[in-house]
Amino acid sequence: MAIHPVDHAGLEILPFTDCLRMLDSVPVGRVGIFADGEIVILPVNHLMDGADVIFRSGPGSKLSSVGSKNLIAFEADQYDERAHSGWSVLITGFTEVVESDAEIERFERLGLQSWGGAAARDPHWIRIRPTSVTGRRTPGTAFG
Repeated sequence: MAIHPVDHAGLEILPFTDCLRMLDSVPVGRVGIFADGEIVILPVNHLMDGADVIFRSGPGSKLSSVGSKNLIAFEADQYDERAHSGWSVLITGFTEVVESDAEIERFERLGLQSWGGAAARDPHWIRIRPTSVTGRRTPGTAFG
């Protein structure tokens, strides 16, 4: 039985706080950006800072989209094939480079590892400031 309201497909619509908690529970998500006339979806290791998604990036398409007027999407999910259960959370928002030395030091202490070597050589911390946070879960999916 669903704990929360359900959508037209029968998936539970998750409240904001559950969405943030779920995003914080997985280390990898995907950013969707518009770059060079195409939509690009790339995996990133991330951490949550309140409602903001934080990730590191070296030079390239993710960094080139920062600060633009284009929305960015971030999605993370978890699925248990045996139980046929899972959840998905989608954030849309705008990006900015984290420039505060105190924030950068705090994020570095959290030990976030990047997927590629470029971010380790020339790291830029990126913040996604959400304009929308939505999440869905299959009914009966336990989380906690």
